[in-house]
Amino acid sequence: MKKKLAAAVLSFSIIFTIGAGSASADSKMDKVIDKTIGTKYVSGGISTNGFDCSGFTMYVFDKIGINLPHQSGSQYQMGTAISQDDLRSGDLVFFNTSGKGVSHVGIYVGEGKFAHASSSRGVTISSLSDSYYVKRYIGAKRIMSTDAYHSVASETEDNDDVQ
Repeated sequence: MKKKLAAAVLSFSIIFTIGAGSASADSKMDKVIDKTIGTKYVSGGISTNGFDCSGFTMYVFDKIGINLPHQSGSQYQMGTAISQDDLRSGDLVFFNTSGKGVSHVGIYVGEGKFAHASSSRGVTISSLSDSYYVKRYIGAKRIMSTDAYHSVASETEDNDDVQ
């Protein structure tokens, strides 16, 4: 009964998200993101010593078993394009911050928010509705299959070792 209740709560929390990730904050991706919040920005950075935007997404996805290249434009070439209305936690969101095409990437975490390595604030959570990002939004890509998404989204403290 306890496991069924936990599964029901987790399913509910995947749909309704808060903060840096799902309401349960127990998914493997949420845990990885939560541990990186506040990490400083470092150009070319790919570790908790410092991240750039694509280094951050590459690091998070690596921790859940998905390889991404270290360049936002290359990440934009992956996955399936999806509309902003269809975003789910774990989708990549892309921006033109340089005026020269795809130049910034983050990970959608729900409630209209995304985690990313900001050059001015380090790893942080921002809103897609912030005027800065609204003006620069290019699109989103779904990298994880539905099965991979459910696997990552349902990993909790009790089954962290399950891959």
